Amino acid sequence: MTIPDGGPPAPEPLPPARPDAGDDEYSATVLASHWVQRPEPEPAPVPTLVVDSGAAPGDATVLRFGPGVTAALARRPHPTLPTLVTPPAPRRRPQRHALPALVLVAAVLFLFWRQHTASAVAVREVSVTAARQTLGCDSTAGIVGVVRTDGRPGTLSYRWVRSDGTSSDVRHTEVVRGQRQVRIELLWSFQGPGRHTAVAELRLLSPERRSAEVRFVYDCP
Repeated sequence: MTIPDGGPPAPEPLPPARPDAGDDEYSATVLASHWVQRPEPEPAPVPTLVVDSGAAPGDATVLRFGPGVTAALARRPHPTLPTLVTPPAPRRRPQRHALPALVLVAAVLFLFWRQHTASAVAVREVSVTAARQTLGCDSTAGIVGVVRTDGRPGTLSYRWVRSDGTSSDVRHTEVVRGQRQVRIELLWSFQGPGRHTAVAELRLLSPERRSAEVRFVYDCP
């Protein structure tokens, strides 16, 4: 070591530090800064909000807030809502009681028709007679109409029509079962002098239309 004149001696450079004396192959190497591997920064914790609706543990709903939540939610598959299918309108079934009701009504009508037909009196003959063929002055003619039936019960409707232009109201008479003949009478009075032929007609209106008439003479000199 040489000590220059007029100053303190300069320190000698120290030998480079060596690693463990046992590692003869070690050599210090200086790496560039872009080759240095640095630990990656940990992501900032995302705040979470836990909503407890009284469910059991593990059933709580987690709501996330903060940056990156939107992208994370966008990557999550969205559940597809089920398509609401409108059920077809139920077809109206015929009421179970409709057919029995129709059958019952038909049976009642049939029985009514049968009973009405069986009980309706049938007319066999209609005839009219006068007590006298010639009347004198101021006298009354006795006229009798006879309706013969089949003996079934029913109602006879009739009216008298006279040749002088007058007629009676519609009248009714009842026929009982087993009665086969019905007598219907008319009294026709005459007054004053004169001579003419009179006609009395019995018109049966129901149960069927029939008629019969009688002629006689009124003679008053």
